[in-house]
Amino acid sequence: MRNQGRSIGLVPTMGALHSGHTELFKKARDHSDAVVVSIFVNPTQFGPNEDFDTYPRQLEKDLETCKALDIDLVFAPERDEMYGDSELSIQIDSLNRHMCGASRPGFFEGVLLVVNKLFNIIEPDIAVFGQKDIQQFQIIQQMNREFNHGINLIMAPIVRANDGLALSSRNTYLSDKERVLAPGLFRSLQYIKKRIEEGIDTPGLLIEHQKSELEAKGFKIDYLNIFLKTTLQPMNTLEKEKSYIIAVAAYLGSTRLIDNILIEFS
Repeated sequence: MRNQGRSIGLVPTMGALHSGHTELFKKARDHSDAVVVSIFVNPTQFGPNEDFDTYPRQLEKDLETCKALDIDLVFAPERDEMYGDSELSIQIDSLNRHMCGASRPGFFEGVLLVVNKLFNIIEPDIAVFGQKDIQQFQIIQQMNREFNHGINLIMAPIVRANDGLALSSRNTYLSDKERVLAPGLFRSLQYIKKRIEEGIDTPGLLIEHQKSELEAKGFKIDYLNIFLKTTLQPMNTLEKEKSYIIAVAAYLGSTRLIDNILIEFS
């Protein structure tokens, strides 16, 4: 493809493809001549008590999806192909201290390890990631700069169901009752954003009130807060010229859901 002068777009996935992934593929197609999709359930980003063994795997169905969408190449390696006798790791100094990094130790180190490998193997011109995993995007962007990959990283908007729930492969874990409750996360984020846009610049009490509301509905909150977009640090006071992320992670039953909304004052 490269010898033909075609630019390469990469969309890394862990499979179990849904319409959210389809939007990532479309975004890659908009910015490159050939689209490569990787499908690999990465073991290094799962903790010992997480769902690596039960994570949905449907490779044949995913390949049919990619074929129907005219994906140029699918890279679906086995674990030994990616890691072998690997013993090196990547350290993150501060971008993983809050949000998902605080409750999932080692998660983003594992993400960087596999994405670094994918960048080196595929050598794409652009790579597309979803906004739903915005902390992941910011950390990969930092790696892209520090490791001099020179890849144009694109963050695609969150794709949502009609009721607002952010699409995720893990949504299949939700029971029917939990699925009805799940969009409450997005509604809380929307409410917080609305109040901030109306003038609240010290949102601590607003955040705590929304936590209580969600817990009353059956959510177990991991975090709900406002973070500075550049550093991912939690913020108690907001300034108009900066950009922020309102982000949440919560359990509904045994399913961990994440979501976020951007506030761009600039």
